[in-house]
Amino acid sequence: MCWLVDGNFIYFHGMNYWLIKSEPFKYSWEQFVKDGQTFWDGVRNYAARNHLRTMKKGDLVFWYHSNEGTEIVGIAKVIKEAYQDPTTTEEAWVAVDFKPHKKLKKPVTLVQIKADKRLANMALVRLGRLSVQPVTDAEWAIVMEMAGEKP
Repeated sequence: MCWLVDGNFIYFHGMNYWLIKSEPFKYSWEQFVKDGQTFWDGVRNYAARNHLRTMKKGDLVFWYHSNEGTEIVGIAKVIKEAYQDPTTTEEAWVAVDFKPHKKLKKPVTLVQIKADKRLANMALVRLGRLSVQPVTDAEWAIVMEMAGEKP
């Protein structure tokens, strides 16, 4: 966790940050909030699966609308760590449970993220197709600043 204070980042470790992608026509932030919680299943990419396995209860996760909107719209919280994905009997795949934490004051678009040189190394920019991505403390603080939020 970190805060941006007078242009400097102050770090407090102990929490990881992530970004998950959902196509709004399949499962939107609004539907997630209405449901009150959800499980993230169906991931069949090894890198994304490894990120799910690394998530810890309490970690915060940017909710990114992909394909339509292409913007970060909210923050979810991990409420249950990785367990066997119920959509398959293959032991390689896992699911994680999330609950809504906060809707962002202002969505942060992919165009805005790509335009900010400080975010040039963000996985969202470099690994565009990966559905579950890590977010560094510094990236989290910058995106929160862009969204008009306090870190």
